[in-house]
Amino acid sequence: MQPGWPAVLRDGPVLLRPYRRGDARAWSETRRANEEWLAPWEPSPYGPWHELNSPAAFRSVYADLRRVARQGAAMPFAVCLLAADEERLVGQLTLGSIVRRAFCSGYAGYWVDARVAGRGVIPTALALAVDHAFGVGGLHRIEVNIRPENRPSRRVVEKLGFRQEAYHERYLHIDGEWRDHIGYALTVEDVADEGGLLARWHRTRAAA
Repeated sequence: MQPGWPAVLRDGPVLLRPYRRGDARAWSETRRANEEWLAPWEPSPYGPWHELNSPAAFRSVYADLRRVARQGAAMPFAVCLLAADEERLVGQLTLGSIVRRAFCSGYAGYWVDARVAGRGVIPTALALAVDHAFGVGGLHRIEVNIRPENRPSRRVVEKLGFRQEAYHERYLHIDGEWRDHIGYALTVEDVADEGGLLARWHRTRAAA
C-alpha cells in the first residue's frame, strides 16, 4: 500500500471510504439507475450497460481497484452519504495514475448519483480527497480532465478553484468517439495559505 492508503475521510454527511465486497448490490443499483446521466461521459462501453454494471461485474471492478491501490497507483473511494448512522452509496472518486518521486502527481475522476447532484457532495468529496492526497498521501499536484460539454463536472472543479491549464484534442474515447477535454489542475501551493481545499470550499459555500 502507498502513503495515506487505505483511508476513511468525512466532512458532515459526506463519507469517503474504500469499497467493500458487500457494496456490489448498492453499486449496481446506483449505476443502472443512472445510465442516462453517466453513460455520455464515460469511456466507450464494451458491452450493454446493464451487464457492465451488474453485481457480478462489480467483483471485477472491486478487484481492479484493490490491485491498483496495492500497487500505489491509485486511491479509490466509494462516496457515501450518511443519514441516521446509515450509509448510502452515491458515487465514486478515484485519484489514479499516481506517479511518485519527482512528479508526485495524480488524476482525479468521479461520478455521482443524479439524485444527489447539485448538493455539494462531489465538491466536498474532491476537496477531502485532495487535502488527504496533499497531506499524508504525499502528492504535490492533482489534475482533472473533463469534456467541454460536461458542465456539471466542470462546475465541480471551478467551484473549488482548480486552474484551467490545457485543452486536449481527441483525448479519450468516450461515447463512441475521440473526445476533446479541458485540463484543470491544483498544487499544494495553491491551497497552502488557505488551510487546504476543504477550508476554501467551506468559505465559498458560506459566501454564496
